[in-house]
Amino acid sequence: MEEQIQAVRRMQDFIEQHLYENITAANLANASGYSAWYANRLFNHWLNITPAEYIRKLRLSKSALRLRDEQIKIIDVAYEVGFNSVDGYQRAFHREFGCNPKEYAKSPTALYLFTPYGILSSKKREEKDMSEVKSIFIQIIEKPARKVIIKRGVKATHYFEYCEEVGCDVWGLLLSMKSMSGEPVCLWLPKKYVKPGTSEYVQGVEVDTEYEVEVPEGFDVIQLPTCKYLMFQGEPFAEEDYEEAIEQIWKAEKKYDPSLIGFSWDMDNPRIQLEPRGERGYIELLPVKEIHE
Repeated sequence: MEEQIQAVRRMQDFIEQHLYENITAANLANASGYSAWYANRLFNHWLNITPAEYIRKLRLSKSALRLRDEQIKIIDVAYEVGFNSVDGYQRAFHREFGCNPKEYAKSPTALYLFTPYGILSSKKREEKDMSEVKSIFIQIIEKPARKVIIKRGVKATHYFEYCEEVGCDVWGLLLSMKSMSGEPVCLWLPKKYVKPGTSEYVQGVEVDTEYEVEVPEGFDVIQLPTCKYLMFQGEPFAEEDYEEAIEQIWKAEKKYDPSLIGFSWDMDNPRIQLEPRGERGYIELLPVKEIHE
């Protein structure tokens, strides 16, 4: 089973690295280490999507972000993502997102972008060698006053409960919304921001206080004040070790005394979790306030 998971990961990595090239079944077979037939079967089994559909969705989602952020012609985007005609690209874009790419480029709205999640390893945690001491980087940062467009859960206190209640595809929608911090965020909300019957753990996008774009149906907007944060960042980690990477940060947070640098924990602002990405290390931001004697 572990060999199958690693084979699918290698195919995902190959697709990411060669997304705009002509990716063939033979390419993916070579990346997986299996025959083309068996590689295709593994991909379908573990990701519940064909390689061709996976590539198409990923290309279209990447193209949507380019249309949102860049002054680029539709024809250029169409050819870059592998379509032979603008009409073909426009039809595919409309089927995927329900809108015309030209209209979207003029007035970007929230879209459900395709999010290519990896597969969790089947290795047991006790089999992993995590004995080395890991460094954790801590620094003070300040976030300005801002709005956060959030999707509330029901009772969720962490990511997996949230996914069960809301669905994991909400992250793709959040990715399509231009964030002032460059990426969506997960928040543990203080009680004053939690509506009755909803969760403390939410996902959302931080936007400027002047942001006036239409909020997607089922989402809320909260206003957050200027706040200082202690950012805890761990070392880069292998994707299958994400749980250990998170636990190391949580242990560091529990041990850390902010009064040593003249701060106390701020219980009136949300704790923030960024997407666990192995190449940069796990990151959390804990709100703090200065101690005034």
